[in-house]
Amino acid sequence: MSRVALVTGGTRGIGAAISMALKNAGYRVAATYAGNEEKARAFHEETGIAVYRWDVTDYDACGAGISKVENDIGPVEILVNNAGITRDAMFHKMTAQQWHEVVSTNLTGLFNMTHQVWSGMRDRNFGRVINISSINGQKGQMGQANYSAAKAGDIGFTKALAQEGAIKNITVNAICPGYIGTEMVLAVPEKVLNEKIIPQIPVGRLGQPDEVARCVVFLAADDAGFITGSTITANGGQFFV
Repeated sequence: MSRVALVTGGTRGIGAAISMALKNAGYRVAATYAGNEEKARAFHEETGIAVYRWDVTDYDACGAGISKVENDIGPVEILVNNAGITRDAMFHKMTAQQWHEVVSTNLTGLFNMTHQVWSGMRDRNFGRVINISSINGQKGQMGQANYSAAKAGDIGFTKALAQEGAIKNITVNAICPGYIGTEMVLAVPEKVLNEKIIPQIPVGRLGQPDEVARCVVFLAADDAGFITGSTITANGGQFFV
């Protein structure tokens, strides 16, 4: 029987591409969403992928949601922590709420989700945890002190947990996308995209969600067991580590 993959924020943008790529690779996939019921319903109807609604900042909601997924589909063996938000502001104007909302979703959400499936992965002696970080967690970004801090934290979380999971055949890896042609990025004014953003990308274009999704499928595979604690940079050459 095929393995079960759970993708947070898995009904839109990069998350939707990941969910579909995993399904096409033969996994049984569940995708979570936080608020957009209409988009989630449309995604389910189009793809047949099961969708579940909960907030990754709520530890108990994560536990209840994962229990439902496992009752419906089976034990979660691949977890993709993709859910994320932005609340951009220059630091001198950033509010405590903007800071806490981003850190709670983009960093604490990884703990809330991963902690719930970790014991099961250890018991089964298999697991794949794939964390979607960001180029801005590697290099920082003006106006994103909250987002950059959280995404850098995702990388630290990945490296630490990989060391704990290795003996139990659980790999933990991160992917750092650059500028990807999602709805959020394409909402940036065309002039800004063409004059400020794309010229910084050596390949001369935005990335595509499917290109990030292929990285996830690679890391999720049974035969990727020797790769752990790693960070894949999918950014068109914009930033090297």
